Amino acid sequence: MIVLAFGIVKEIFQNSAIEIDTKEASSVDELKLFLETKFPRLKELASYMVAVNNEYASTNVDISDKDEIAIIPPVSGG
Repeated sequence: MIVLAFGIVKEIFQNSAIEIDTKEASSVDELKLFLETKFPRLKELASYMVAVNNEYASTNVDISDKDEIAIIPPVSGG
């Protein structure tokens, strides 16, 4: 599964996208847990969202290798 990164998350991943095995995560909640274990700096963010197929997803949403996954960091405006 390809996980796209935006903003500060690109720095944390040291890439604009990473590939993970679908066995590691079958839901958004499992994905967040896996990513926070692999990339502990994610936990330092005030919050971040996971988008599945271009829509923000709650933690209980199931994901598969065919889904487009993106990690969206906190955004501030002025």
